[in-house]
Amino acid sequence: MDFGSADLINSTAYSQAVDNTAKYDNTLNKDYAGATDEELMDACKEFETYFIEQMFKSMQKMVPESEYTSSSTKTMTEYYKEQLISEYASNAANQGDGLGIAQMLYEQMKRNYDL
Repeated sequence: MDFGSADLINSTAYSQAVDNTAKYDNTLNKDYAGATDEELMDACKEFETYFIEQMFKSMQKMVPESEYTSSSTKTMTEYYKEQLISEYASNAANQGDGLGIAQMLYEQMKRNYDL
């Protein structure tokens, strides 16, 4: 098994994290005064997804790690764990009403922007 690709996976995970941060920054800094209902709800869903993702990551930190794991295996595990957490968060926010955060935020933003 070639563990030389661990650096590539690590840099890919870093690049993806930077891209996600930029995406969330753009969403937060956007002026929604002229936004459609769909754009507004999409932004609220993105926020709820981000919130759930951070919650899952915090919960994951509470799980003890094995001390017998090699560094290359740990890097690959971290990469896939990040991907899995992101997917779980997205599914949790987009199925049904999610946690309800997006809906509450959406209603508040509609009131604030008089939409």
